[in-house]
Amino acid sequence: MARENQSVVTEFIFQGLSSQPRTQTALFIVFLVFYLFTMLGNMTIITVIRADSQLQSPMYFFLANLSLIDICYTSASMPQMLVNLLTKKRTISFSGCATQMYFCLVFGTTECFLLGVMAYDRYKAICQPLLYPRAMCRKVCIHMVVASWTSSLLSSTVILMVTSQLPFCGPDILNHYFCEVLAVRALACTDTALVDLLIFVFSIFIIFIPFLLILTSYARILVVTLKIQAASVQSKVFSTCGSHLLVVALFYGTCICTYMKLKPRPPQDKDKVVAVFYTIVAPMLNPLIYSLRNKDMKCALRRAMRRPKSLFV
Repeated sequence: MARENQSVVTEFIFQGLSSQPRTQTALFIVFLVFYLFTMLGNMTIITVIRADSQLQSPMYFFLANLSLIDICYTSASMPQMLVNLLTKKRTISFSGCATQMYFCLVFGTTECFLLGVMAYDRYKAICQPLLYPRAMCRKVCIHMVVASWTSSLLSSTVILMVTSQLPFCGPDILNHYFCEVLAVRALACTDTALVDLLIFVFSIFIIFIPFLLILTSYARILVVTLKIQAASVQSKVFSTCGSHLLVVALFYGTCICTYMKLKPRPPQDKDKVVAVFYTIVAPMLNPLIYSLRNKDMKCALRRAMRRPKSLFV
């Protein structure tokens, strides 16, 4: 993170979610269950989509990629947090913190872009059904996913490089449960106005623009759907899009509260609670939301359970 000749601090100490031993034990059990459920749920989604021939459409291609991102995103922070809940020494080196911060930025940013892509896919499928097969062909879908990853890698690299140049000369107590960029920036012993401005600008690109794309896509979908006379068709459209909107509301709502601030304040305890929702709760709920609110996914899961061996072929 900071160069050695710029700082007397050699490591950070996580303050974590609680300092009470009993509370830490309870949190460890809860978050371990969350983590295992996230891994199992998202791996099941990926495996079922890969194995079921009836789920080979752009929507499920993007969903499989979302599940992969959720696995990586959660794994970037939760193992360290679980270890810290069981140990008294909750430290991390500069390089370790930089690595964790970078991967959290990469996976979180990619999820922002991908959720926007998924909303655009639903807009094309519902509002332009005749053009949909060509507009969202396999090649185009792959390009969209690659563009999401590339944009994420580039923006995260810039944010990390700028943050890593800040001098850290104390204190070294990180008021968070992982190396979140705003919490790390708050420990710099220099004016961080330019860094704050950079993070805000990138937040517009990473969070606000995809969120605006999602709102626009669903506004168009709503207009088209309300013109349809058949109630069954309306019900199917709202059911298909409803699961995506639930994920968007949870993920973007908490991200906007955290990052869309021109002058971020020092991290507070409630900021850590908000972070739990977009780093832990949202990735855990994604498989549940998509499997329970999606008829095709539920049918595929039933077929997979009737043929358990097919999941591992």
